[in-house]
Amino acid sequence: MSFFVGLVVGIVVGFALIVVFVRSENARSKLRTDLAATVAAFARMTVEDSRQLLGPEYYPSWVVFSQRQKLNWLNSHLTKIWPYVNEASELIKSSVEPTLEQYRPIILSSLKFSKFTLGTVAPQFTGVSILESDSSGVTMELEMNWDGNPNIVLDVKTRLGVSLPVQVKDIGFTGVFTLIFKPLVEELPCFGAVCYSVLVVQKKFDFKLKVIGGDITSIPGLSGALEDTIHNAIEDSITWPVRKIVPILPGDYSDLELKPSGTLEVKLVQAKDLTNKDFIGKSDPYAELYIRPLRERTKTSKIISNDLNPIWNEHYEFVVEDASTQHLYVKIFDDEGLQASELLGCAQVQLSELNLVK
Repeated sequence: MSFFVGLVVGIVVGFALIVVFVRSENARSKLRTDLAATVAAFARMTVEDSRQLLGPEYYPSWVVFSQRQKLNWLNSHLTKIWPYVNEASELIKSSVEPTLEQYRPIILSSLKFSKFTLGTVAPQFTGVSILESDSSGVTMELEMNWDGNPNIVLDVKTRLGVSLPVQVKDIGFTGVFTLIFKPLVEELPCFGAVCYSVLVVQKKFDFKLKVIGGDITSIPGLSGALEDTIHNAIEDSITWPVRKIVPILPGDYSDLELKPSGTLEVKLVQAKDLTNKDFIGKSDPYAELYIRPLRERTKTSKIISNDLNPIWNEHYEFVVEDASTQHLYVKIFDDEGLQASELLGCAQVQLSELNLVK
């Protein structure tokens, strides 16, 4: 009798265990399904959805902030250190002056700074992105704008003996500041050097020139020559593919320097129907060609006197560093002797559309 009682009890307990196990597995399966659905729902959530879900007092700051606001911490620190950067203006001035001298127009005998301060308004970063790169480095792009209040005065001396103090004012800059951390190393701070540059795309640089106590238009061609000089000096000094290298750890970083990637052969044939800038006779055109507006890299054609349809048939070669971003510039001027030449026309050719000989 006890045998049958034990058998019945065992069967009942076994069935009970089976039922409990099945229900437990079903519950676990439902939990897994619900969890997967929840994770998928979170993956589809937008910022607005999360704001409706959580109150402001519980909402994480790193989610609340937009892409622009995420850089508030960087802008805040930059604002704090900007007064110290401004105090180093003399050091910046001494490093910029030789660059400016490289691009000094021929009508000027001297071009120096008499005043140079960066002002009290710091640049602001409005966006950041990390570009895909190889395992040897990391590239970061920072969108930046600066409506500064610097105090910059140029001491300009012309070849005619005229000396003028020219103020550079109302500076506005918008561009993409590129930082390349390379090479990556195991030693802190985990990279050997930093390269910085400004991308050509999405870039704008504006300023105004004013002669202190006078009118800059009183000397024909001076305003245009100075504007070209400042633009060329700044753009060709820090615009990609030109980049500045700052070593962080001891080492050889020559592989990061700007290097030739090809040669561009150009034949300057002729120009047609040029504008006549002379009251007596016709213009005396000549051409200037360059990829980078450095004085030693700029090619100048011969002057064709009294002709609005000049024929040159001259050959030139140019060094190319980055065909994907660089352009060939051709400018035609009217020679005015001792006075500044007048621009008759200009053109540019994107090198990426050409075949380069390496």
